[in-house]
Amino acid sequence: MNSAKTKPSTRKKITRAGRLVDLSPQDLTDIKIVDKYIWNLTLPALIELMLATLFNMVDLVMVGKVSTIALAAVGIANQPNMLILSVFQSLNVGTMALVARFTGTKDYKLRRTVLQQTLILSVLFGLVCSTLGYLYARKIAIFMGAEPDVIAPATSYFAITSLGALFVSITMGIGAALRGAGDTVTPMRYNVIANFLNVIGNYILIFGKFGFPALGVTGAALSTTISRGIATVLALYAIYRSDSLYRLSIYKAFKINIPIIKRILNIGLPSGLEQLILRTGQIEFTRTVSGLGTTIFAAHQIGLNLMGLSFAPNQAFGMTATTLMGQSLGAGQPEAAEKFGLRTRRLGMLVAASVTTLFFFFGKYIARLYTDDLQVILLAAAALKILAVMQPLQSTQFILAGALRGAGDTRWPLYATMIGIWGIRVVFAKLFIGMGFGLLGAWTANLLDQAFRSIVIYLRYNSGRWKTMKV
Repeated sequence: MNSAKTKPSTRKKITRAGRLVDLSPQDLTDIKIVDKYIWNLTLPALIELMLATLFNMVDLVMVGKVSTIALAAVGIANQPNMLILSVFQSLNVGTMALVARFTGTKDYKLRRTVLQQTLILSVLFGLVCSTLGYLYARKIAIFMGAEPDVIAPATSYFAITSLGALFVSITMGIGAALRGAGDTVTPMRYNVIANFLNVIGNYILIFGKFGFPALGVTGAALSTTISRGIATVLALYAIYRSDSLYRLSIYKAFKINIPIIKRILNIGLPSGLEQLILRTGQIEFTRTVSGLGTTIFAAHQIGLNLMGLSFAPNQAFGMTATTLMGQSLGAGQPEAAEKFGLRTRRLGMLVAASVTTLFFFFGKYIARLYTDDLQVILLAAAALKILAVMQPLQSTQFILAGALRGAGDTRWPLYATMIGIWGIRVVFAKLFIGMGFGLLGAWTANLLDQAFRSIVIYLRYNSGRWKTMKV
């Protein structure tokens, strides 16, 4: 009788956002219950990330219809934009891990304090990145190896999107705090709305519809920045409204809490450094490929854009692993943490298999959505076959690294990325390109990097040493 009553009760609990992991040992043996908990957290994040990536694909398709030069310009500017995001990543990981722990211990006051300190840091970091990005946009485009005809549009795009760095910083910080508390639905809602508006804005401003001038690349940048501002407004509303998890008040000023800031940064800085190393490595990787010419680089950019699509499921499951790991350990349930980590990886691998099939067999048709240039299409399709092979490796690496971060173990993902991106991807890309293998050589180097990182992360997770990490 008790067993029969436990399962329905548990199933009701796990459908509510913000609840700590509160499953009995018996529940953890029921795969259906475990899977339901995982999917309840993952699906909103997966929908959010997939739609965001698809919207970005639509954006790039629109830009590609302007010209190959426009496509290359956005590709050049996107790499330093990702570098800026790496600064914010240090906040997100620390925020999400601490919020998850305090949710597990039911210390909601400290959870609110973490969010407040995150907002303070987000504003400071965002202002610095916006200012520097705007002032040095042209120099950055030149440093990225932009061809003479690409420099002007790349500068325009990067300068305008840099102004929105403040919006991105605040929105990402709030999203991390909500997800760490178990609420993946709210960030999904405001990000999907903002991305949808971005697509509409791109259509209007890139091509000059409804009486607006056709601004091309500049129009795409303006639409992106405006939509990011809208996302920030919606995110702030989500944490200040009366029925939110945090219930912040506009009438109460934040006080700087140095101990909490130190804890956020202590967890987040290794992850931030990891992202910094990753993005700088990707920039060098991009600069290496850009030397092959505008046509090849346009194909490379299509591959990178679709690689972002393949990241989406892995990122969603990785976020879930971070939340579940932190909440489980906070609640004193390391067995639940291990169970959730392994099961999340298995579900993520199943999704990765479908992405593999899509890219391997239909790459050429997908590439046609971006451009009518046959040479670009064939090169991109070849790169997508390598990307397809990469999927199981990416899935393992993303999800288990997310689990380690939720436990506060952010150093091993840093070590794996440092060696993988610079010691393998960049080095072998230069070697293979120098040997005449061109774009395929560069993407083979990418594959080797992913293989190395997935092995290191898998071995670290299996060691179980993350169970004793202090945050």
